[in-house]
Amino acid sequence: MTDESYRAGFACFVGRPNAGKSTLTNAIVGAKIAITSSRPQTTRHVIRGVVNRENSQLILVDTPGLHRPRTLLGERLNDLVRQTWSEVDVVGLCIPANEPIGKGDRFIAGQIAGLRATVLAVVTKTDLVSKKQLAKQLLAVTELGDFAEVVPVSAVEGYQVDLLVDLMCRYLPPSPQLYPDDMLTDEPEQVMVAELVREAALEGVRDELPHSIAVVVEEMIRRGKVTWIQANLYVERPSQKAIVIGTKGSRLKDVGMRARQEIEKLLGTKVYLDLHVKVAKDWQRDPRQLRKLGF
Repeated sequence: MTDESYRAGFACFVGRPNAGKSTLTNAIVGAKIAITSSRPQTTRHVIRGVVNRENSQLILVDTPGLHRPRTLLGERLNDLVRQTWSEVDVVGLCIPANEPIGKGDRFIAGQIAGLRATVLAVVTKTDLVSKKQLAKQLLAVTELGDFAEVVPVSAVEGYQVDLLVDLMCRYLPPSPQLYPDDMLTDEPEQVMVAELVREAALEGVRDELPHSIAVVVEEMIRRGKVTWIQANLYVERPSQKAIVIGTKGSRLKDVGMRARQEIEKLLGTKVYLDLHVKVAKDWQRDPRQLRKLGF
């Protein structure tokens, strides 16, 4: 018999690139499960983070952002997003407080209007604006659609993040617990390690390159207190390979150092990280190579 007062279910945040979806997901889960970057289309996998409350369990699904696809990879990511939207119980539309509502916000608000899920509007990055600006933005957001709630938050300062979780849990269906108490995410460690390497590789690269980087962990072995990891970074052209490696390998060394620090936090062990850069010509447009790279 299920406890009628207990609620459990799935939720996701949607919004245009850089609306703060992944940062908010990490703040709510209380651990880094989603990689963040100032680059659009950073998120490529559907990653689930589990949040346990006394009378509820919220499974947050971090998805890629909906965008106008220019490649087969882009089309597949959009399919993934729409599939997730159709399956979740609650959707939070993220709109940054510090940017005017634009075409992208209106498009996504229209796309989610017909979903069976309960839709909340989440005004993010409130730490970047004055109270007057925030009030103006909240008013503009309420005119954007018929939302069950409109909640201003700051993931950076933790402002109203707990309140947002409470509200999301309120709209979940009555259900027994879906994941064990001690589970933070159902994402395999190797995928998370690959994502952390990709996050480090995205730092400071030119505009055309981020979409062209894919990472595959080839080997991951724990020996005592050290984890040995060998990973390949794939790019689409030899010129991109040169950019990722940098002068005398300086960039790749920097990528390795950044990634290693984050991976050590994730795994709780010392990490030996061996990175190689390879060219997979036009992989974003090639079905065979997409399969090989896990898309």
